[in-house]
Amino acid sequence: GITVYLPVVVAAEQFGCSREQLIRALALSNLVAAHIHYYMGHLSALCGILIAGTGAASAITYLMGGTYEQVVNTIKTMCSNLTGMMCDGAKQGCALKVYSGVSAAVQAALLSMKGIKTHNDGIIEEDIEKTIRNVGIIGTAGMEQTDKTILNIMCRKQ
Repeated sequence: GITVYLPVVVAAEQFGCSREQLIRALALSNLVAAHIHYYMGHLSALCGILIAGTGAASAITYLMGGTYEQVVNTIKTMCSNLTGMMCDGAKQGCALKVYSGVSAAVQAALLSMKGIKTHNDGIIEEDIEKTIRNVGIIGTAGMEQTDKTILNIMCRKQ
């Protein structure tokens, strides 16, 4: 939750954005995150920072004056960068992952605004919806064994 909001608020303050721009950016951040989350299911070994960070990255790109195409490229860059980061169930690890995700969000926005694009290879497709679905497949079916393994490790601790 906090990652979807705070980086966007800070970016809006830095850029001197209007209240309306901030509200639109927060809506975009939440909608992008909700859309990605739809394909992930309720529980995944894939860290939620990918979802929240991608929402924030999209909004930051918007606040920088980014076009639709630049926002799409930002989403692709985030998916290319953070897909595979696993949730290890450790709250201290969460704080570090939030830092990594917010840093990646700012970086993705800056790259997109400079016209640097993620190539359509690996899990990244020309169609942004297919890219998001690919991330969802990784987060659900692809992480089933990882989730079991992490739970086994956590349950063995004394």
